Amino acid sequence: MAVAPIDLVSNLRQFGKNLPLQAVAIPLGFLVLLGMLVLPVPPVLLDFFFTFNIALSLVILFLVIAAARPFSFSIFPTVLLFATLLRLALNVASTRVVLSAGHEGTDAAGRVIEAFGSVLVAGDYIVGLVVFAILVIINFVVVTKGAGRVSEVTARFTLDAMPGKQMAVDADLAAGLINQEQARTRRREITSEADFYGSMDGASKFVRGDAIAGILILLINIFGGILVGSFQHGMPLGDAFERFTTLAVGDGLVAQVPALLLSIATAIIVTRVSGEESLHEQTYAQFNNVEAWWLTASILALLGIIPGMPHLAFLALAAITAGAAWMLGKQRQKVRAAEKKTEEAPAAPRDLSWSDVQQADAIGLEVGYALVALIDTQQGGSLVTRIRGIRKKLTYELGFLIPQVHIRDNLDLRPEAYQIMVNGVVIGRGEVKPTRELAIHSGVVHGELQGVRTKDPTFGLDAVWIDPAQRDYARSLGYTVVDASTTIATHLNKILQENCNLLLGHDETQQLIDKLAAAAPKLVDELIPKKLPIGTLTQVLQNLLVEGVSIRDLRGVLLALAPVAEKVTDIDELTGVARVALGRMIVQQYAQHGEELGVMTLAPELEQVLHATVRRGQGGNVPVEPELAEGLLRSVSRASQEEMNSDRPAVLVTSPMLRPWLSRILRPRIPGLSVLSYSELPEDTNLRVNTNITVQARQGAVAA
Repeated sequence: MAVAPIDLVSNLRQFGKNLPLQAVAIPLGFLVLLGMLVLPVPPVLLDFFFTFNIALSLVILFLVIAAARPFSFSIFPTVLLFATLLRLALNVASTRVVLSAGHEGTDAAGRVIEAFGSVLVAGDYIVGLVVFAILVIINFVVVTKGAGRVSEVTARFTLDAMPGKQMAVDADLAAGLINQEQARTRRREITSEADFYGSMDGASKFVRGDAIAGILILLINIFGGILVGSFQHGMPLGDAFERFTTLAVGDGLVAQVPALLLSIATAIIVTRVSGEESLHEQTYAQFNNVEAWWLTASILALLGIIPGMPHLAFLALAAITAGAAWMLGKQRQKVRAAEKKTEEAPAAPRDLSWSDVQQADAIGLEVGYALVALIDTQQGGSLVTRIRGIRKKLTYELGFLIPQVHIRDNLDLRPEAYQIMVNGVVIGRGEVKPTRELAIHSGVVHGELQGVRTKDPTFGLDAVWIDPAQRDYARSLGYTVVDASTTIATHLNKILQENCNLLLGHDETQQLIDKLAAAAPKLVDELIPKKLPIGTLTQVLQNLLVEGVSIRDLRGVLLALAPVAEKVTDIDELTGVARVALGRMIVQQYAQHGEELGVMTLAPELEQVLHATVRRGQGGNVPVEPELAEGLLRSVSRASQEEMNSDRPAVLVTSPMLRPWLSRILRPRIPGLSVLSYSELPEDTNLRVNTNITVQARQGAVAA
């Protein structure tokens, strides 16, 4: 079998087309650096690379000045490292050329080094050494050392402040001031800022080390050049010293200029204050003070007219400063006139649009102005943190994500009042005193407290608002003591538990289904929405939540509904099927595994009458005789109260047919009552019948 030849050129050309330029630029750059370190570089290329180094430093400096925020130029530490390596590689390459060909003339190492060594210092190498020393002192002692210290302190303070900034983002998110996407963006900015200043703390060491290396390289070039020129090429010692010192100074200056530019860029970026404007915009805005410019012009003019002073310099600068003050004043007048015109101009009428329609918050908390401190974390308020804990707890217990609680102040409320809303409807109200604590009567107390008598807004228990100093004394008397934030949070927790079904809609159900699809894709694909529409499943889940049944086991619910979803359309029947699947979870709310479950049951004759009544009902409208309903409610209420007084859960067990109907009419009227069916009880449940409920014989319907 013939093998097709490999077209290497075509393959390389195709590979080059598929590979973007930016993907190879950095690797090629480092290859060039490596080549300059180990290979001789011609003087022409040295001129190009030295010029490129100066241009790169200028570009970096101008990018730093134009950056609105320091960490928006987050690649700066890496660029600084690359520029430092480039400069050191150029020093190595130029040293090789200077020592090997320096005896031929001052242009042996390229025209750039010759220009910096001869032209810029007027051909005097002594002047060059002094200029080089001054540049090194400025770079190393002043700019680099100061920038390094600022980087170190800024990095420390930024890392220390990071937890507080994260908590502030969480607080704003919980209060509804920002959404999830804005919170993620702010967290990324906080992380980027900490990473940037941490990197700058280390990157400043590169600049400092480069300054030290420049001094050492200059000395090595001078000493090595004298040895090479005198002993290898037979140059007189004075000529060798002058020639190689000139070349070494030129090499040092051509490296120190971009080094100084990068040091200045480093100092600028670490001393900048974050904002939305670039450096020149901030400078113009903050130097735009007309009074300061006029005062400066006046002082310069006074100095200029003093005898013996250089009149031309001072008076000329005074005129320039006065001109700048006059121009700034005219600009300020234009801005004020434009603002005044804008204020006086009547606002154009705007037609209403759909953007003016405000949707009701799923959960809202409005507080009076005296309670604003409770939601302000900077003032020590803990309400936002407590609400976050409630959402986390209920999300775990109920099995779906509790929406954010949108907190806002409402000046229409009394100063110490608050109200809790679900889907825009006020569900609960109350009043708290932010500077006091609530001592709640626990049922058995051993004394009275001095304070403001009130009712606990959550459960309606007797309570007293007391001074915080009385907390320990109140607890010793048997009172339960909570602060104002805990009072509101407890009230909110109760309302959310009782109305959690209102928080679950089609979108939330779809989110649950999408999450389950990752773990059980076949189950979801076969059932939703082919056999079981999202709307039907939502109603079933809402029915479960109404009676305090968690929907965490959504997989178990779907497995139970799958066989009957196409046959059964009645929501109550589907709910009953789901409750049977969740039976063990339901029973564990009242008795742990292996424990005996105390229940209440209906007397057989009463259950027969109720069965007959339910069978006569059509479409869920069950006609109940008033005497029967009154007697049933009274008997169940009395039995439930006896159970709760004995510190036992009030659980009524009945037949599957009666359970939905009894739950619907009894639970709203008897707090704490749970209605189960026999089919929901696991087979290994140990039952103990505490009460067998009957209706008195005077109830005509039952007696009949």
